[in-house]
This record gives sequence, C-alpha cells and structure tokens, in this order.
Amino acid sequence: MTGTEVISQAAAQELDQLAARYRRAGGIGLQVLNLVGTQAENLLERLPDSVKNRLESATERALTLALNAAGQSRSRVRDAPDWVNRAATGAMGAAGGLGGLPSALAELPVTTTMLLRAIQGIAAEHGFDPDDPEIRADCIEVFAAAGPLEHDDGANMAFLSARVTLTGTTVHGIIARVAPRLATVLGQKLAAQTVPVLGAVAGAATNYAYASYYQEMAHVHFGLKRLSERDAIPRDMLIADLRRRLTARSGGV
Repeated sequence: MTGTEVISQAAAQELDQLAARYRRAGGIGLQVLNLVGTQAENLLERLPDSVKNRLESATERALTLALNAAGQSRSRVRDAPDWVNRAATGAMGAAGGLGGLPSALAELPVTTTMLLRAIQGIAAEHGFDPDDPEIRADCIEVFAAAGPLEHDDGANMAFLSARVTLTGTTVHGIIARVAPRLATVLGQKLAAQTVPVLGAVAGAATNYAYASYYQEMAHVHFGLKRLSERDAIPRDMLIADLRRRLTARSGGV
C-alpha cells in the first residue's frame, strides 16, 4: 500500500505545487552564480584557513542571535513579500562584498537574521505562530536543507522528516545540529564575495540566491505541515508522496 489512495485530488494538486517549488529552489543558486562567473565547485578553497576553522562556531552564534533578533523584529516591522526580502538580502550582500572578506564577515549575522525573518514570515503565511517554540525550531530546521549549491535530486529530504515538538530550552540543540550544514552554505557565500572586482556583485547575487532558495524551501516545509494538519494525513505519507513526485520527474517518468 503506497498511501496515495487516501490523498484527495486537492491534496495531490498541492503536493504538485510543493514539488515544483522544491525543484525550482534547487536550480536558483547555480543560475545566479553563473551570471557573475563564479563556479559552485571548490568555492570554499577561496577562504583563508583561519576563517574556515571558525566558520562553524560563528554560524552557530549567528543562528542563535538571529533567532532572537528576527522574532523581536516581527513585533515592530510587518512581514514583507518574498520579493522584498530577496531584494533587501541582495542589497545587504552587495554592501558586504564591497569591502572584501572583512565586511562580508560582518554582514554574515545580519544576512542570517534576514533569512530567518523571511522564513518566519512564511510560517505565519501558512497559518503558524512563529513565536511558538515548535515553529521556531521548524524555522531553524529549514536551514538543514543546506543551500542552493548543494546537489539534491529530491532523495535527501531529511529536514522535512524531522519531528519537532519541543520547548524553547531545547531549540539550541537544533541549532547545534544545523550549524555545520549552514556553515558550509555561508562559507560558499563568503568565498564568492572574495572574487576580485566582483565582490559586491557576487555578494548581491549569492544573497539573492540563498534568500530565494530558503524561501522556497520554507514554503515546502510549512506547506506540508499545514496540509498534514488540515487533512489529517500522516506527515511521513506526504513526504513519501512528494519524494515520488520529485524522483519520477528527475527520472523522466
């Protein structure tokens, strides 16, 4: 029994839309980076060893600060449309790239906050409370999808499978688990911003790519969560169905 026979036509259409978002997310990063002449492979080799060695701990600190800052900002500034967040994040990347690696490092926590704030806004768009500890953890889980430069044919969807039911005191454990993956992603971004002459352009392009990617993945994550709760369909069944749609498309079926 595949479980597809208990999924309504409406739910199947929503899954098709989520699968389209998932596929679209995967192609954004390389397309944008190609515009500035940057290669996805071996970007991290551009970074000094001292930066690479500190990147994971810096990412964990940035995530912790971003989670609090993003949540506090929601009480003062309304959620913006996806395109506004992408444009703002791109502008921040351009500013960070102007001064090379030092300014790019200073920009890193600000970009992380903006990305997380955008993810929280999408959670709210799907009917969830971003201040709920469980949803806060869900927002961090979206970062576990790595980034647009990571090859993913739809088979690796562990970040969607994570079952998050926690209190605020255990969110740090999620951050510690996600930080290494996000560090690789942000390291690629920093490396692109060290490209001579094109630092600002590369910073804007990579930030735009990452904002686009994480927004799409957030829509997939919270779209599945909403569909599971609304139609009382087990989450695992929905994820299995989404995976079949992605692998069937990639296999040419």
